[in-house]
Amino acid sequence: MDINFGTQEPRRCTLNVVSAYAPHAGLDEEVKRCFWEGLDEIMRQVPPAEKLFIGGNFNGHIGSTAGGYDEVHGGFGFGERNGGGTSLLDFAKAFGLVIANASFPKRKEHLVTFQNAVVKTQIDYLLLRRRDRGLCMDCKVILGEIFVTLHRLLVVDVGIMVKRKKMSSRGRPRIWREP
Repeated sequence: MDINFGTQEPRRCTLNVVSAYAPHAGLDEEVKRCFWEGLDEIMRQVPPAEKLFIGGNFNGHIGSTAGGYDEVHGGFGFGERNGGGTSLLDFAKAFGLVIANASFPKRKEHLVTFQNAVVKTQIDYLLLRRRDRGLCMDCKVILGEIFVTLHRLLVVDVGIMVKRKKMSSRGRPRIWREP
């Protein structure tokens, strides 16, 4: 696929999309360590020149402020940071990633990715390489019926222009018209 990422000439590139589901807070630390090691291994298999998007339920709270993670946290999170959030921020920092849904100012209800009768929180995140943050036009939570699922849909708007090849007159289908 020929894609133009804001450069003059379109170029071929590979988009890597990773879906993650981190262990919840109540699980053993060994289970959590295995998750982060597995994600680390996946990251090491993606060449640095390729585009990368990671999305999923990280079961951690990054908090409402960057607090020492300015290069990965845009300062627009929700709630208070916990250990799982710190693990996510450390991971993002180590691999040169940015958390897309902490990079855009939103109203409180548009930051909440998980809600039940007791709690509203942000545990689902979208990450991309820091150098590609210019591709990310917006990242938002789509509000919907909470009866269907406790997680809200998290969407990223990415600016990608695909250049189509011109069809030559040879091989182009023609319409036959009767005289």
